Amino acid sequence: MKRIHLLVTAPLLGLLLVIGALPGANAAGPAPVQFTPPPESAMPKGEFGKSVKLGEQIFIHTGTFAGKFVGNSLNCASCHLDAGRRPNASPLWAAYISYPAYRSKNGHVNTFAERIQGCFRFSMNGKAPPLGDPVLVALESYAYWLSTGAPVGGPVAGRGYPKLPAPALTPSYARGSEVFAQHCALCHGPDGQGQSSGGKVVFPPLWGARSFNWGAGMHSIQNAANFIKANMPLGLGGSLTDQQAWDVATFMDSHERPQDPRFTGSVEATRLKYHNSKYSMYGRTVNGHVLGSE
Repeated sequence: MKRIHLLVTAPLLGLLLVIGALPGANAAGPAPVQFTPPPESAMPKGEFGKSVKLGEQIFIHTGTFAGKFVGNSLNCASCHLDAGRRPNASPLWAAYISYPAYRSKNGHVNTFAERIQGCFRFSMNGKAPPLGDPVLVALESYAYWLSTGAPVGGPVAGRGYPKLPAPALTPSYARGSEVFAQHCALCHGPDGQGQSSGGKVVFPPLWGARSFNWGAGMHSIQNAANFIKANMPLGLGGSLTDQQAWDVATFMDSHERPQDPRFTGSVEATRLKYHNSKYSMYGRTVNGHVLGSE
């Protein structure tokens, strides 16, 4: 889940400097608060607890528990790691306390429920659960419980992804292909289509028909690079150099994927309206193919 109205894009954590008691300290803003979500053992009982538990299951096994709203092989936890708990992996608890918020993506103030609906539409390449649907209520309940004790309206350590500095070299598809083969293909497959076991996705597809669509935040090279640097390879976050993260994000996002549901009928017009960014490969030609044209 992503907070757009911060100084960083999509929600990336702003590392604020605090000058203590020196003059002008207030201008720097408060220090980010360290927060740990409640343990599984503290999950509430009763009817509310059932909704929280259902939300957790939907989050981890989205296709199984919310299949009618899902159009690909991803789960919420594919990007929001450790069931939405892990800091610097766009944790669910940080998203909950970040809304309502204005999002430039759709040009208005979004509620948290609307933000989840957008995830289903874009990242899950599906359709949005209507307001009040048990799936949406359960996910809201789970996020609310995870955020128990978290401060509202102030900076929290671990929100979103840490923002990478601009790359020293222009990101390269060719170098990214090498990084992918060396560090990513073992889990996501040499063709980027992920791996399944017992009918359940273990490692998600990174492009193609069963991945996120062109409207998802992860299609942005910058967002993908930030996530990759902090969290990939799984269990070895931070082991890639900044340049490797930029390069492999470029490689990943230079493959075809499902169409942006906001498609206007023209790739060129859709890029101009929704993807007019140096970080978007939509509408660009890679290996002789115009991305977004399938």
